Amino acid sequence: MLSLLTAMALAGMVLAYPRALAEASHGMLSLMMLGICAGFVHGVGFVPEHKLLRIAFGPWLAWPLMGMGLWLLLLRG
Repeated sequence: MLSLLTAMALAGMVLAYPRALAEASHGMLSLMMLGICAGFVHGVGFVPEHKLLRIAFGPWLAWPLMGMGLWLLLLRG
């Protein structure tokens, strides 16, 4: 539930304050969006069968990427 709520909050911040991300690097934004995507996947309870996808969409990768995205939003906002 924490992953889903965090992903929803970050997605809402991205939609509400796009100017805060205007000067951010494309690579950082891509990583943040991957974290949001992984947060949604983990938050709804989907568990991929393939080991690599399980790691990519698991909380151990999603939470740090969403944390970096939140830091980026707060720093630029």
